[in-house]
Amino acid sequence: MITESKILDRKILRSGHKIDYSLLWMVVLMVSFSLLMIYSASIPYAANDGGDKWFYLSRQAMFLAAGGVIGWAVTKIKIATWKRATPYILLFSLVLLVAVLGVGREINGAKRWIHIGPINLQPTEIFKLAIILYLSSFFTRKAEILKQFKKVGFSAVPVGFGLGLIMLEPDFGSFVVVAAVAMGLLFLAGLPWRWFMMMVGIGLGSMVALIAVAPYRMARVAAFLNPWEDPLGKGYQLTHSLMAIARGEWFGVGLGASLEKRFYLPEAHTDFILAVIGEEFGFVGILMLILCYAWLVWRAFSIGKQARDLELYFGAYVAKGIGIWLGIQSFFNIGVNIGLLPTKGLTLPLMSYGGSAVIVMLVCMALLLRIDYENRLKMRGYKVEG
Repeated sequence: MITESKILDRKILRSGHKIDYSLLWMVVLMVSFSLLMIYSASIPYAANDGGDKWFYLSRQAMFLAAGGVIGWAVTKIKIATWKRATPYILLFSLVLLVAVLGVGREINGAKRWIHIGPINLQPTEIFKLAIILYLSSFFTRKAEILKQFKKVGFSAVPVGFGLGLIMLEPDFGSFVVVAAVAMGLLFLAGLPWRWFMMMVGIGLGSMVALIAVAPYRMARVAAFLNPWEDPLGKGYQLTHSLMAIARGEWFGVGLGASLEKRFYLPEAHTDFILAVIGEEFGFVGILMLILCYAWLVWRAFSIGKQARDLELYFGAYVAKGIGIWLGIQSFFNIGVNIGLLPTKGLTLPLMSYGGSAVIVMLVCMALLLRIDYENRLKMRGYKVEG
């Protein structure tokens, strides 16, 4: 029986390409579009803050350049090296999560950023990648561990500790993303159903409790359910996001013609950039962007499946973990913008303005390229450490 994986293997062997150019060009296309939209959405804010309309564009271009250089370096590092370095990366991310509580810069009532010179470092972004690497390494090294629930529970200690630190910032959105990625990897690792459902129940119960004990989170849920009840208060962001998308109709009002970005819609160039895209490019523009994210998630899982078939298990888990992260966070951000989910402080991957988020996501894309590269090497008969 000829499987999809075998057909893909044959195409790769015939092509002679060393890397996945379709993935590379998709990333280039999306970050290029992000620069265009960040410039369009940020002009009013930049002009108001300092008079330089290029301020946010130039900074984002700097972040992308840094991410590109770091990503290029990542593609030169063997995946086995990442596996060996995983404990140090995890420890480093946890140290940063502790440090941000002490020396972090408080913005909108939350300590999520460490101010370093001209940039604000967000430790939660590094922790998301660290958790993917850690769990991938754990499941690879402990092939029989899934038969013993106590040992699986032990693997959750660093995850739980990091989640606790994230909630002290607080950053409920990142808490949900990390928890979803961890649960996704547990599912892919083959955790027995009764244990998996038990952990899902614990996770969902924790989230409900965290919402219930925080009045402002309950207010967000209430505002999300009926934002028009208080359009000038708790429902302000969502109502203006919905108005922006509605104004765009099918094909948008045109690039640069958004009205909501002119100080009506808060965070227009960060968390709510999708609303500006919807206003300027319409439903078709949003649909095209969603298809781009769907393709990236599909490609990540395809690379992961191929690595698994080649018995490169660490790379397989990492690729699928990145796919889960990208899919979950983009779904949450889009859901918030269209009123499907309560408002959370989550950026749209590869699209929103921000240094830490885009650099770490570019590192993830570089890891996918490296995993795919090692898959191709092994298919051509080279020895690859898994």
